[in-house]
Order: sequence, then C-alpha cells, then structure tokens
Amino acid sequence: MHLMADPDSRAQLRAASAANGKVALTGSVVANGRESKRDSDEIVAEIERTRQSLARTIDTLADRVSPSSNVRRLRERATEELRKPEVQLATAAVALAVTAVVIYRVSGRRRKA
Repeated sequence: MHLMADPDSRAQLRAASAANGKVALTGSVVANGRESKRDSDEIVAEIERTRQSLARTIDTLADRVSPSSNVRRLRERATEELRKPEVQLATAAVALAVTAVVIYRVSGRRRKA
C-alpha cells in the first residue's frame, strides 16, 4: 500500500516491547476514512522496495545522461542503419558518384597539361 502525503491523512507509529527484547513498530494510517494497521515487517519491506525502486531510477537517469552511454547508443543506431539494404545501396551510389567526379577532374587536368 502506497500512501502519499495528504492533509486529510493521519499516520501514527507506536513502539512496543516484544518478548525477545526487540522493539516492534506498529502503525496505523488513516486515509479516506479507512484505517490500515501495519506491523514493522510490512513497513521494513515497503521501505526496502522503495529503496530498490529509487536505486533503479537513479541508475536509469545516470545512464541517460552519461556521455559514454550516449556515444554507445549513437554508434549502435548508426550500425543498425548501415545494415539496412537501402542505406547500403545509397552509400554505394554516393561513393560511385564521388569516384566519377574525381576521375573526371583528374582526366580534365591531364588534357590541359
């Protein structure tokens, strides 16, 4: 159960001594007119789940803004594009056109000389 800060909610935590000498937390949360009692194990489990979720979020954000990750993603995207047949055909056509222009210019210079 996830509860957000709400001005209409009241939360109470009570500590009670357990038989084994440990302190047990119990809590009750009143939200929307309903009261929910939770023991310390549930509270600790929810805190751990929240901590893990925050850690994953921070890792995701760090990966998104990392320059090395951005370069890696761009390189992967370029590689995927270059593997497409239509891109390979266009690249070959451009290379052929550049080669033809270079040959034309070189042969034009030889004639003048």
